[in-house]
Amino acid sequence: MKKLLRGGRVVDPANGIDGAFDILIADGVIARVGRDLPVDGATIVEVPAGLVLCPGLIDMHVHLREPGQEHKETVATGTASAVAGGFAAVACMPNTSPVNDSATVTGLILAKAAAAGLARVYPIGAVSKGQKGELLADIAELKAAGCVAITDDGHPTATALLLRRALEYAGMFDMPVIEHCEDPSLKGDGVAHEGYYAATLGLRGMPGACEALGVERGVLLSELTGSAFHVAHMSARASLRAVRKGKEAGVRITCEVAPHHFTLTDEALASPLAYDTNTKMNPPLREAEDRDAMLAGIADGTVDAIATDHAPHHYDEKKVEFDRAPFGIVGLETAVSLSVDRLVHAGHVRLSRLVELMSLNPARILKVNGGTLSEGATADITILAPDLKVRIDAAKLRSRSKNTPFDGWELRGGVAATIVGGRPLFVNPETGISF
Repeated sequence: MKKLLRGGRVVDPANGIDGAFDILIADGVIARVGRDLPVDGATIVEVPAGLVLCPGLIDMHVHLREPGQEHKETVATGTASAVAGGFAAVACMPNTSPVNDSATVTGLILAKAAAAGLARVYPIGAVSKGQKGELLADIAELKAAGCVAITDDGHPTATALLLRRALEYAGMFDMPVIEHCEDPSLKGDGVAHEGYYAATLGLRGMPGACEALGVERGVLLSELTGSAFHVAHMSARASLRAVRKGKEAGVRITCEVAPHHFTLTDEALASPLAYDTNTKMNPPLREAEDRDAMLAGIADGTVDAIATDHAPHHYDEKKVEFDRAPFGIVGLETAVSLSVDRLVHAGHVRLSRLVELMSLNPARILKVNGGTLSEGATADITILAPDLKVRIDAAKLRSRSKNTPFDGWELRGGVAATIVGGRPLFVNPETGISF
């Protein structure tokens, strides 16, 4: 089976491509990229003017909740949400029930993903058994079963010694350790960023230093061990400074920022609706200075990836007092629109830089296939519609959960189609493309 995608702008930073090119797909791989390619028996797909073809987007921080929390999300609903959001692949966190700390759980997740047949799923294993912070998980077993990284996400690695051992063990397999950077003693029972709005609303706060201390610890231990350390969902300007210093010193450190941390601030706690639990996440929405620092880090190259931290929760779990509600929001179906609107159209980055952040760099950090349209590469392609007018409607999200603070937002930029292994798994009829 051959398809010739003709007429679009191709953006492939890995190969320095940004212009009008055709893409020939044959048997699920990229056969050729070039101008005026011969049809050669292929089915022609005319790409409407204004659409952009890029390597399939990869979200390296997603909670699929299965096994054990299927009332929030399943692998099938999560990957349906992913392809609708333009993601050809996702990496899923291990804080399931039971925790993904063994080959058995990893295998179940991969089997569920194969049965769904939608976005690719890359499991991430736990640092510690049961994520209890006591004993290291069998990282060799997790690697052999298909895990691409390890983390105790949802909690920081319990001790510096445990984190050191995790880095040493994972380093044997050249796997990154992904860290939820946080000092538990400083966080305490905080539920929002420590600042004006939390104080006004009577909410217990957690300062940016709480996160930055965890980043500093990781930088030092990464330098000590020589292993790769990745900062998850970075939000604080002090954390960005620590990452910059680490990179300048040659430490193997990378970081990601979520769309809510480069679009929103803690002012959302009070407006337009005070105590809206869809503004409760960890790390929390921070001050404007922190938000602006994340934008600066994205623009200057310090930030390596944009990841959603897609954290679905059932309506009943969020519809409680702010203190009692779980942390987190869904993000797979809003990330592209937020990123194109608030980063590209706002002038912070070029579209090629956005593709690096959402495709090329996640593939490199996790060492998975993707991030490129090179000949012979798997035909995972996201087609973007940078000028599409999008109105976010929580009720229409494919995710099983609808917890988003962006309901009703009107943005410029969206997804036209998502192709995985040469198969179009999502096509937006509003963009005029058909397969």
